[in-house]
Amino acid sequence: MQDTTHMARAVELAARGHGGTSPNPVVGCVVLDAAGQVAGEGFHAYAGGPHAEVVALREAGERARGGTAYVTLEPCDHTGRTGPCSRALLDAGVARVVIAVPDPTPQAAGGAARLRAGGVAVTSGLLAEEAERVNAEWLTYARLGRPHVTWKLAATIDGRSAAADGTSRWITSAEARADVHRLRARCDAIVAGVGTVLADDPRLTARPARTPGRPLRVVVDTDARTPPHARVLDGEAPTLVAIAEDTVLEGTGIEGAGADLVRLPRHDGGLDLRALLKELAARQVVSVFLEGGPTLAGSFVRHGLVDRVVAYVAPALLGAGPAALGEAGVRGIGQAHRLIFDEVSLIGPDVRLTARPATPPHSREK
Repeated sequence: MQDTTHMARAVELAARGHGGTSPNPVVGCVVLDAAGQVAGEGFHAYAGGPHAEVVALREAGERARGGTAYVTLEPCDHTGRTGPCSRALLDAGVARVVIAVPDPTPQAAGGAARLRAGGVAVTSGLLAEEAERVNAEWLTYARLGRPHVTWKLAATIDGRSAAADGTSRWITSAEARADVHRLRARCDAIVAGVGTVLADDPRLTARPARTPGRPLRVVVDTDARTPPHARVLDGEAPTLVAIAEDTVLEGTGIEGAGADLVRLPRHDGGLDLRALLKELAARQVVSVFLEGGPTLAGSFVRHGLVDRVVAYVAPALLGAGPAALGEAGVRGIGQAHRLIFDEVSLIGPDVRLTARPATPPHSREK
């Protein structure tokens, strides 16, 4: 029971790093002294900063000797911008280390083996599901080589994202919109389709942004229809416009409009979304916040590329108007994309539903 309590605290600490550690993971650590009393706590707060174990060991000082460390991710065993955490734990004289999730990356894995070789008792797997969930973005990036994708939608109780005349401002409350900005600020990139840009002229920024230069704004624009005066090109944040390999740019005005352009293969009536995510991963984008309209959302869902759904449901009925989700490849109820609810919260007058696919992404993409 004591082990579970302390690892749960480490998971809670890890969550504090959301939005600041990319492209590194969020990690939490709790260090006990030899008598079993908490001597130090820490979490990884920002990329390039001290890792969770180092922060906790500094707080613990000499009390760490002979004690136990609880870590949500296997301590790293390599030198990057900081030294190996496995060595820090050995130098501190920790007698036992409890790990929730092994590190899946070849360059950082091996910390558990290093600790065992140094005489430290190591156990792994405690609260693994909880630790995986808090670090879902980075683990998806590390395991699949693509960013973790959160699809955000706002809809009425009857599933409409706009009225019959196309108006959609505002379906949800000011409180819900403020919450969306909070979630945007935690992500590395905000993705929308050109249809959304043409219809709503959004800025696709986070207010306030937690990390300078982030989030990256990404427009999925197969045929380069983004107007050069669009607000997404206002220079307030970097913008990437993804177009098809064979799109002719002459006369579009998009060149020189302040965006970075990337050409991708066409696929399934639009762009190859896997190629898009691979491109974003190469730019160290760990997490994507998908805010496109129903067509783009349907394409992401259809190809199994949505890892989390955050739905803001307003207490309103429209009865007509576009649905929040377009064609998602479902022909019968047996093909429904099943989800597991993780959280249901009231945000002002609205309900925020957070869910994940019932089938994990690593199972879908093998």
